[in-house]
Amino acid sequence: MRILISNDDGYLAPGINALADALAAVADIVVVAPEANRSGASNSLSLDRPLSVHQAANGFYFVNGTPTDCVHVALTGLLDFKPDMVVSGINHGQNMGDDTLYSGTVAAATEGYLFGIPAIAFSQVDFGWAHIDSAARLARDLVLRQFEELERPYLLNVNIPNRPYAELTRIRATRLGRRHEAEPVIRAHDPRGKEIFWIGPPGATKDAGAGTDFHATAQGEVSVTPLQVDLTHREQLARLARSFA
Repeated sequence: MRILISNDDGYLAPGINALADALAAVADIVVVAPEANRSGASNSLSLDRPLSVHQAANGFYFVNGTPTDCVHVALTGLLDFKPDMVVSGINHGQNMGDDTLYSGTVAAATEGYLFGIPAIAFSQVDFGWAHIDSAARLARDLVLRQFEELERPYLLNVNIPNRPYAELTRIRATRLGRRHEAEPVIRAHDPRGKEIFWIGPPGATKDAGAGTDFHATAQGEVSVTPLQVDLTHREQLARLARSFA
C-alpha cells in the first residue's frame, strides 16, 4: 500500500511524525505537509503566488502553503504515482461538528477524496499530545481495515481520545454534532497602538447527543464520521424550484 500523509500543524508536529512512524511499518509512505502551522486554513488553495517544495533531512517534503496545497501539489506534480490512500493528521486537538468546515486537517484528506482516493483525517481530542503514540497505533489499525464495505472513494473523520492504546477499544460510527456560535473576538492593540482582533474560541456544543462525535468522544470512544462534499440542501431545493415556477 502507498500512502500520502499530510496535516495542518506542519511537518515538524509530533502528530504527523508519530503517524508517519506508525504507517511506515505497514506501507510505503510519502509525507507532504505545510512548512508551518496552517490550522484553520480549511480547503483554501494558494492562487496568488507560486509554491516552493523542500525536503527535510528525514525525507518529509514541506510546502510554503496550505494543507490543500500540499495534497494538490503532491497529486498533480510531485508524485509519479497515485497513492492508495491519503491520510491527514494526527491533529493537535479535536475536529468535530462544525469545526470540520474550518479544519485544515480534514481539508487535506478532502483534497485526496476529490481526486478519487480514499482518505482519512485523524485528530486527538485534547491538546497536549498525551498518548500520541497510542493514537498513531489506533490510526494504523483503521488504515489497515481499508473499509471494504464502504463505497469508494470514502472520506472519514476520526477523533481519538487521549488515552492509552489499551483503552481505545470502543470505536463508534457517528454523525457530526453542532456548536453554538463562536465566542466574540478578542480585542487588543499591537505595539504601535493599532487595534487588532484575535478570533475567539469556539462556542459550546449545541448538539452533542447520542450518535454524535461529541457524545462518543465524551464517553471515551473513538469517533469515526463519514463525510461528503455535496453541500446541496436537498430539502430546500424543491421549495426553491417552486418559487421560480
